[in-house]
Amino acid sequence: MIPVTSLSPYTSLFSFLVGLPTLVGTYYQSWKAREEAKQARAGLSYSENCLEFNLEDGTTVNLVPLETLHTLPEPGDIVLLPGDASPTQHAAYRVSRIEHIYVRVETRYAQHGQARLAKTVAHVDRVGGA
Repeated sequence: MIPVTSLSPYTSLFSFLVGLPTLVGTYYQSWKAREEAKQARAGLSYSENCLEFNLEDGTTVNLVPLETLHTLPEPGDIVLLPGDASPTQHAAYRVSRIEHIYVRVETRYAQHGQARLAKTVAHVDRVGGA
């Protein structure tokens, strides 16, 4: 029979080799979960606080920060959008409908049911055909 004292160094080494990667993996997973939760709470979106011009097929033509606008377009308005660098998106568009997306304000000092405008989506159709 092998004495327990002679196995002790081997079990310590085995525990260390198994335990250290487990500890690192657990820490990484918890850090990743905290980051995802923080982003979800913040409601991060590439187009947050923007007026987003979308074609009916879902293609985004332009994003405009809401704080740079003095008025929002209304259905029926014609807007000249630069699009990206391609000449196919640089054109005049007619606004067909507007969607306003609001989110809850969840701060300590927020009133019950308080919301804020998070994003506006203008659905547009190209003027003069496809």
